[in-house]
Amino acid sequence: MTTKASIIRTKPALEEKKHLWKSVLPPLLFVALLWIIKLCEESFHFQLVFLGIRPLTGEGLIGIFTAPFIHANYDHLLSNTLPLLVSVTGLIYFYKEIAYSVITMIWLFTNFWVWLAARPDPHIGASGLIYGFVCFLFFSGVIRRSKSLLAISMLVTFLYGSMVWGILPVNQSISWESHLFGSVAGIFAAIYFRREGPQMVVKVWEEETEPTGPEYWMTDEQLKKFPPPPPPEQPVITYTYKEKE
Repeated sequence: MTTKASIIRTKPALEEKKHLWKSVLPPLLFVALLWIIKLCEESFHFQLVFLGIRPLTGEGLIGIFTAPFIHANYDHLLSNTLPLLVSVTGLIYFYKEIAYSVITMIWLFTNFWVWLAARPDPHIGASGLIYGFVCFLFFSGVIRRSKSLLAISMLVTFLYGSMVWGILPVNQSISWESHLFGSVAGIFAAIYFRREGPQMVVKVWEEETEPTGPEYWMTDEQLKKFPPPPPPEQPVITYTYKEKE
């Protein structure tokens, strides 16, 4: 027999499980789409590099929207798969109210800046987005000073702290510009959305009313010389009973 108390206890668990599934499903579908695109390229022997970002060219503008869907090879896609799943899941799970606004901002800002200022070569892949999502998770947790979000920041640092080397122009075979601009976009989004989404819980204690009588600000010597007046006497009520004749 199911009691009312057991139903109340299991309801939050079901809602949590539902929320987790809603957070995992979008990145799963996105990554599946990336693999389908790559499999089609390899199976039918065609390349979609022309959908990448070509800086300062009219035909390269389409890459602002399409470049994250295209990868050079399976190794390139494989290296982006797990970070995409982890970062996007964390973003949607902990920032469900603003997650898609953050994703849109990072996507557009990162790729536009690449088109505006990167080397004149095709830039493809989703690694710039990953840098943006990871930086948002880290800096947003620091800005909000929430214990749970700070824990996520530390976890992100532990998992992806080495990514900082990807923003340096050391390896010219990768789009380090995408990594750099993605990181800047993630930091910008963390600042821009700092007042939206989850916030630090602040406990407000009710302030006690401080007494205002003179005895609370006079010294002991002054109290001896000028003692406070006694409290007013309570009126005495006298009842008279008349005997019945």
